[in-house]
Amino acid sequence: MPLKQPVDLVFLHHSVGGQWLADEGPLTEHDGTEIHATHPNGGGLRRQLEANNYRVHEASYKSEIAAATDLFDWVPKFRGHMQDILQVRLQDEKLPAGERNRVVMFKSCYPNTKLDPLATAADGGDPAGPQLNQANARATLRALLPEFRKHPDVLFVYVTAPPMAARPRPERAYKYLAKKVLGRPTDAEWADRSAHEARVLNDWVTSSSGWLSGYELKNVVVFDYFDVLTGNGASDYLAYATGGGTDSHPSAAGHRAATAQFIPFLNRAVRQAGVSD
Repeated sequence: MPLKQPVDLVFLHHSVGGQWLADEGPLTEHDGTEIHATHPNGGGLRRQLEANNYRVHEASYKSEIAAATDLFDWVPKFRGHMQDILQVRLQDEKLPAGERNRVVMFKSCYPNTKLDPLATAADGGDPAGPQLNQANARATLRALLPEFRKHPDVLFVYVTAPPMAARPRPERAYKYLAKKVLGRPTDAEWADRSAHEARVLNDWVTSSSGWLSGYELKNVVVFDYFDVLTGNGASDYLAYATGGGTDSHPSAAGHRAATAQFIPFLNRAVRQAGVSD
């Protein structure tokens, strides 16, 4: 059910997020920015958000506020630039004085699901990374919560990073055999283990005993975009790959599936957080 009162929402994203927002159609951009109006992989999210009474704002490539959206970029971004984020209209253009975003969506792109499956406990626990592994990923997400706690009247929506496309092409025989002799994982084995690590991370992020366990406010929620795009858990890989199955940018069908699940999810979260209605 659409909101009764309009709510300003900003989405910080890169290519996949921009395609999800866009309508399906030929590639078109707004005024030479990286903000798509239509795209072959479009999921129609912007149009559906607007139909539910959200005023949609966004920032992506070519903007100072969203030039970097990898997992380890979020803590310094929210810690040092929160007011700028809350005032985004389009790219680096700000909302009029006195207006601000009450919903902040943020998402990293699919390379952020390539977690190192060979990491040990000694390699992790640093919210600044830089190694992308299970412990560092959890540490940086935990470090975000104190920043969100400072803004209880804003709903922060963490959209999990999309999964990688299918396993890599087979290695050359000599490389495959050399890795077997040395006891190292082949490219396919590494990819499978890495994709599983991404699944473990997303399960922790969305679990009631995971990331938000003990967080007392209702202003942080997780939309498990990763799970939707794996066919709701059919595998640990992208079920809607493009480029003949090798491109990790989800297809229009995948984005439509995500839109269908996201709109009722967001409306519930907004109401539960007291942001609207």
